Amino acid sequence: MTESCDIAIIGAGLVGASLAAALAPSGLSVALVEPRAPAVPGDAWDSRIYAVSPGSAAFLADVGAWQGVDAHRTERVETMRIFGDEPSAQLQFSAYEAGLRELAFIAEGGRLQSALWQCVSLAPHVRIFCPAKCEALLQHTDYAEVVLDGGTTLRAKLVVGADGAQSWVREQAGIKVIAHDYAQSAVVANFACGLPHQGTAYQWFRPDGVLALLPLPSNRVSMVWSTSETQAQELLALDTVALAQRVSVASDGVVGALNVITPAAAFPLRLQRVGEFVKPRLALVGDAAHNVHPLAGQGVNLGFRDARELAAVLCDRGAQSDCGDYALLRRYERARKEDVLSMQLATDGLQKLFASNAVWLSRARNLGMRVVASQPFIKNLLVKHAAA
Repeated sequence: MTESCDIAIIGAGLVGASLAAALAPSGLSVALVEPRAPAVPGDAWDSRIYAVSPGSAAFLADVGAWQGVDAHRTERVETMRIFGDEPSAQLQFSAYEAGLRELAFIAEGGRLQSALWQCVSLAPHVRIFCPAKCEALLQHTDYAEVVLDGGTTLRAKLVVGADGAQSWVREQAGIKVIAHDYAQSAVVANFACGLPHQGTAYQWFRPDGVLALLPLPSNRVSMVWSTSETQAQELLALDTVALAQRVSVASDGVVGALNVITPAAAFPLRLQRVGEFVKPRLALVGDAAHNVHPLAGQGVNLGFRDARELAAVLCDRGAQSDCGDYALLRRYERARKEDVLSMQLATDGLQKLFASNAVWLSRARNLGMRVVASQPFIKNLLVKHAAA
């Protein structure tokens, strides 16, 4: 059975679902393909936490999803404190000083996903195919076909790969990937803390990796510790009391005594660059198009900016009736490449800079932190770029 649509989005994660919702004003019909529906969030705290920029939150509000995220389960980041590997190397970013209400919102991945799923489920222009897996991608001059495992073939003018870092769409399209494995994992866990965090996010550049504590509601924090695979396994093997003690010592007890409320989990870290974001009748968004180190907390925001830009290009296509036209898709690629490349260079450079034990690099990185700390104009520029 063949079904026609204007756009087939493969992957209904945060980025794919947000793109489907954002296409409502375009007048285009959307098929959203996803192997499994998201779980209904329970009372337990999600181990996957995201720092959502104000710009991304505004985008999610525009598509009708942010309103569906329980405000009692999100926390505003009003201040960020960063520590180098010397006591004098410290940075502090303030939303107030930058003229913003917040630097970011800390939200649970499961609740964001649930809100977006509810949004697209009610959208009249979106048809969801779930559970469904893709078996073949066939590209033709005037359309593309996606063959699903149930026997259905989707005929679309445009196929969007929103299917993650190991993208099937990207592989089928023959788009080359340059990957660099950091030989690190991000260990995540949530804690109740003994002292108020006061809306402050903390980050330490340590010899054993980058440790971050992000504020959650009601004296809770979420940890992301990007470290070697060996130490990651050590942290995962600790019981809850030992893990809390280890993190408390590593974070200098800034939020008091810690108690684990969400068990530790780990995710491998790598940098991925793609040769092209688009091909005729095909576009990539989110992790399918790029991977970055999580030390800046910008991975999901890059993906939301992809969705926002691609939706804007397709909604403002004017007299162009073919949403898969290569010239149209190139507008999206040109608009996104600079932002993505700058974030990849920045996060990769910082990771390499702080991972080195060279004395001269240690002096250079700590000097750099002190210089930035003394320049309010530079700090505010960095804040406003991250908030977009």
